[in-house]
Order: sequence, then structure tokens, then C-alpha cells
Amino acid sequence: MATANYREGLMERLQNPEYATEYLNEALREGSQEVFMLALRDVAKAKGISYIANEANLNRETMYRMLSEKGNPNLSSLNKILGSLGLTLSIEAKESVA
Repeated sequence: MATANYREGLMERLQNPEYATEYLNEALREGSQEVFMLALRDVAKAKGISYIANEANLNRETMYRMLSEKGNPNLSSLNKILGSLGLTLSIEAKESVA
């Protein structure tokens, strides 16, 4: 029951673009593609996979495969998904350790 409540709360929080952004950035910091893909799937589920697939002009089944632990979308597909979520991919300088 606690897991269901956590999951429900997470899905609600992930509908907030700022929360979703930080959630995905944390997943990226983990350095694992699998973790990032699962986080991206959570964000997409929060908005609705069918809705995101339609907005990204992608097949729903293809979206599920891309957003799996072993998913490996190309950059253009990733940008389509992020764009349909109202997000964008960016790069920033690493903080120097001095």
C-alpha cells in the first residue's frame, strides 16, 4: 500500500515541469542510461504515454521500447519526447574541483 501511495504521489509531482526537470537531472547524475530511461519513462507516464507518443509523433509501442531499461533512443527521438514533455536537453560546464 505504501508503494502505491508513493507511486501515486510521484506521478502527481512529476506533472510539475520543475520537479520533472530535477528528477531527470538527478537520474542523469547517476551516470546510468538505465536509470535515466526509467526516470524518463516515469515522467512520460505521469503525462500519459499515449499523449506523449502522439505529441512526439511516435508509435506508442516504440515509445515503450525506447523508455525501457535497455531503451536506446536516438537523439532526435529523445528530443521529440523531451519536447512533448515541455523539456529540452542542455549541457552545462562541470564544476571544477580546485
